[in-house]
Amino acid sequence: MTQETTQRVALIGTGVMGTGMAHSLRRAGHDVVVWNRTRSKAEAVATDGISVADTVTDAVRDADVVVTILFDAEAVIEVARELVPALGADAVWLQSTTVGPAGIARIATESASDRIVDAPMLGTKAPAEQGKLVALLSGPEALIDAARPALDALTARTVLAGDTLGKASALKLVCNAWIVSITSATAQSVALAESLGVDPALFLASIEGGPTDSAYAQMKGTSMIDADYSPSFALDGALKDAGLIRDAVAGAGLRTDLVDAVHALFTEASDAGHGDDDMSAVRKAF
Repeated sequence: MTQETTQRVALIGTGVMGTGMAHSLRRAGHDVVVWNRTRSKAEAVATDGISVADTVTDAVRDADVVVTILFDAEAVIEVARELVPALGADAVWLQSTTVGPAGIARIATESASDRIVDAPMLGTKAPAEQGKLVALLSGPEALIDAARPALDALTARTVLAGDTLGKASALKLVCNAWIVSITSATAQSVALAESLGVDPALFLASIEGGPTDSAYAQMKGTSMIDADYSPSFALDGALKDAGLIRDAVAGAGLRTDLVDAVHALFTEASDAGHGDDDMSAVRKAF
């Protein structure tokens, strides 16, 4: 990587996604500094070329690109109080937390920053670690172009949703509505197979390679069959997103029957103690 394309990137949030993103950025040659509310989680990410900041201010100072990848809009607004004053005049803030269009509007209003790109990411643990996420982007073209070296390190491709903040976050909810729905439907089929005395692996084998197949169904279905709920996309994160989706569906004047059912299933699985497990643990609701 040349000097012209090497950037200093501050990554705020070192959960499952943030950890993978930090390593992808460093592998591409970027200078990476991380911050997490629980410092030990940030320290677990640190390697040669990835440093840990004591404060958000320390992380953001002198960064070319800042990435926020936190749990929800409230968490982003809280760190923004320290982030924005430390943000350089030419820095770009990639806001990658899934917050929905209302959430990104609140963040933009309360932070009063004109350096934000709405940049939610599609993908979970493995794509984050491999630099193969899909970035959904909306915001000023000049800011997106300025952050392109960091985006290239994180993604297999980008989808431009428009130049208005909120379009990318809206698209993220559209995509996640599909993801939580197909995961719930896979859980139902796995549970039904087991209840009818059929090996659920035969369900996955039957759809494999056909028009009804899905890589997500194969991945999450295998997790359900093996009862391996190691987190790739935590169930409580999916539950939070299902709530955002339900609000968006209702706000658009559409029927909420399907998302209501999905939200109820994820709520039941979370209440049963599976909130920190992978979202495939929605199987337990059946």
